[in-house]
Amino acid sequence: MADRDDSFELYDLRVAVIATDRPMVCGHTTGDWFEVRGENLMLPPGQAFSIYALAALLPLLPAKQRVTHANDWLTTDTDIACPDPNCGARFRITRVATRTFRHSDVTAVPLPPA
Repeated sequence: MADRDDSFELYDLRVAVIATDRPMVCGHTTGDWFEVRGENLMLPPGQAFSIYALAALLPLLPAKQRVTHANDWLTTDTDIACPDPNCGARFRITRVATRTFRHSDVTAVPLPPA
């Protein structure tokens, strides 16, 4: 089974702060961003990102990394509201590239027999 293909692909994501017609009150800045590459968050040097906004985004990120049906809302919906109801910020999640992983590199659990 050593020659069995155990590869899979995930999307790299970019999450960017976008403005709306309402003021941003949480310290967000239009254009700020971070990327998700595999299991890693990558922020530009010197840029911060709110842990409260990140907490609202985290449940969606693994799902957005995976291939979804064309009609699934996870495929079509890209903008997420700031969790503070008084803040006008939105966060746009964009699939930017695909990255190939191997099951054997990311877990010790073996694949079931073919």
